[in-house]
Amino acid sequence: MACARSSPRRFAPVAWLALVLVAGCMPTRQEIRKASEAVQPRQAEALTCHREDRCALDSDLRRLAVRLAEARPARHHATLLEWGQDALLARVHLIRSARRSIDLQTYIYAEDDAGILIMRELVAAARRGVRVRVLVDQLFSVDDPVRLAELALVHRNLEIRLYNPTFGQARTGSLQFLAGILCCFTRFNQRMHNKLLLVDGLMAITGGRNVQNRYFDWDPGFNYRDRDLLVLGPVAGRMEANFEAFWNHPLAVPAAALRDVRRILRERDRLPLRPARIQRGERMLDLSAMADSAVVVRQRLIEPGLGIEGAVEFYSDLPNKPLERNSREERALAESLHGLLAEAQRSVVLQTPYLVFSREAQRQFRALRRRPQPPVVVVSTNSLAATDAFPVYALSHKYKRRYLREFGFRIHEYKPYPAWAPVELSAAWDGSAAVLGARASESRRAFASGWGSAARRGPLPLRQAGMRVGLHAKSLVIDRRLALVGTHNFDPRSDRLNTESFVLVRDARFAALLEASILRDTEPGNAWTIAPRPRPRLLRGLSYSLAKLSEKLPLFDLWPWRYATSWDLLPGCEPVPYTDPRFAECYRPVGDFPEVELGGKSLSTRILTAFGAGLAPIL
Repeated sequence: MACARSSPRRFAPVAWLALVLVAGCMPTRQEIRKASEAVQPRQAEALTCHREDRCALDSDLRRLAVRLAEARPARHHATLLEWGQDALLARVHLIRSARRSIDLQTYIYAEDDAGILIMRELVAAARRGVRVRVLVDQLFSVDDPVRLAELALVHRNLEIRLYNPTFGQARTGSLQFLAGILCCFTRFNQRMHNKLLLVDGLMAITGGRNVQNRYFDWDPGFNYRDRDLLVLGPVAGRMEANFEAFWNHPLAVPAAALRDVRRILRERDRLPLRPARIQRGERMLDLSAMADSAVVVRQRLIEPGLGIEGAVEFYSDLPNKPLERNSREERALAESLHGLLAEAQRSVVLQTPYLVFSREAQRQFRALRRRPQPPVVVVSTNSLAATDAFPVYALSHKYKRRYLREFGFRIHEYKPYPAWAPVELSAAWDGSAAVLGARASESRRAFASGWGSAARRGPLPLRQAGMRVGLHAKSLVIDRRLALVGTHNFDPRSDRLNTESFVLVRDARFAALLEASILRDTEPGNAWTIAPRPRPRLLRGLSYSLAKLSEKLPLFDLWPWRYATSWDLLPGCEPVPYTDPRFAECYRPVGDFPEVELGGKSLSTRILTAFGAGLAPIL
């Protein structure tokens, strides 16, 4: 589909002007074919290994995967990867154990230490003789056309494709970003949010983590509390088929066919792979050694896992979402989620970084609440202090009354400095207080600068400096028997715009393990409890009615006294739900935005709360 071939009459003048200034659109099939033919003779093809096993690392994980693939009836092995270091260790080990193929799919691929390490492993695997395919979403991944040109030539066994590239280029400038929004809003916003590493069609990792330092405990200022699933068994076959659908879709464009990359390939005769800038090489060496250790792999990746005799299912959107929304296949993932929720009888334990729901999800939670014996719904999500997406938090803040009163949620908002988190501080922080101070100053400057991208996407400044943690895990447990780990944020954007995927495990032991992990994040040392604020003595009914009325308005929602606020547990008390009569005796209110350095943020949050309701589907 070309991006700039529609009649000018279809666009507002500003949009058309922006389009005129943007050169080019998506590469045609002929352009892609010619680019591939031009680059092929220049690609390296010498191999470093001529053995049948491609000199792969001897791996107990692989042996287990082969046994499971041959087992009848079907069985699986699943390991929750809670610690960032374990998630990176698993990726490196699986890549080194590959003998036939490696398929990597991700929303973000950053060229930092984690990205450099994984790319080095992928290149080494390609040179051993393994077919390596990397599919990344273009908008928030490697946007250096020179680096992509180098990788296009590095070896014939390695190919990189970018999903839905803006105007057929690797780099999206400010003007292209604006033009994409103005001319082709739905198409521009359709992003590939899937994450998958699949090795030899036998072993897979999927979940919330992208390829970037902060997903693996390697950022000194801000890291994600995230979750992946390492799964071995027949479900890998369905993952492989889904990856093929994405890889062969017209929206997946080879790097060599992107216009800015193609121009560099034409202009330069030689493009050797430049050395990357490494921040902390010693931790890369440490992790590399662990990935080779059979003892470490068994202790950290195999023994914590469970043998699964129940069903293990993989669900994923198709790559043409949301351009075609009428087929049953295109609705399968969202309908599956709604169907799972409808099965809930006793409990729903949900973990999501963004507490914003589609209309369909809201109707379903209301229906659950109206049952004679509704299930208990526990929600683990971000506080404003922990999130790096403050506009999205502003919308969840707007609807807290609805979540508590109408849906019956028990909400716990993650603290930026939790008492416990699966983050290895020694890997994230080199011990330099100056680094933390610099990061805190950078955060304050970014937010003070106004509405730039850093201010919108970065975490807000806090009252104290430190290496903070933000929640990024997306998981669901129903009745302690159904467990879901994936990429879906349970929000309108995941339902309608992004492509998403998840693994469903129908096993009570595994569900109990996942539920315990989520509930630990809701403990008082790790999260604030959201509950109704102390009632004013005068006009309490009027205040509530006005707040409810203001909430329902798409505009002018400026009522300052919100229904709910954050509470912290008092020393010596045991946790109780906010509906318990003892709640007020055991908890103290700590304000709407605890830990956040107040100032322009408070006003900005109010503005977005008031006027941003219409942005819920895209934020």
